[in-house]
Amino acid sequence: VQLQASGGGLVQAGGSLRLSCAASGRTFSSYAMAWFRQAPGKEREFVAAISWSGGSTTYTDSVKGRFTISRDNAKNTVYLQMNSLKPEDTAVYYCAAARASWGGPGTPYDYWGQGTQVTVSS
Repeated sequence: VQLQASGGGLVQAGGSLRLSCAASGRTFSSYAMAWFRQAPGKEREFVAAISWSGGSTTYTDSVKGRFTISRDNAKNTVYLQMNSLKPEDTAVYYCAAARASWGGPGTPYDYWGQGTQVTVSS
């Protein structure tokens, strides 16, 4: 599986962005998908995950109520809708896929995308 993340950019605080992650291959619906982020000088951190069916999601506390993860298995794509963005959301965002029906922050992810930069100005 190859993952291609896109949709990052520069936005003012309070604004919105939608990230997309397009996956190659015909088994996309078999993978749990997740978004991680890494800010300058910090470790990569878990942001959100979604089950293979899209029926279950989980989020890190700092983005709950602001970010929404979703997927379209017909399009082999996972999304991260980010609203009410804050400067502390500035990071490179990565999508990841796990050969599992469900994933979370501790799941070993098998495939990673290249990352897309999100910059939130104050």
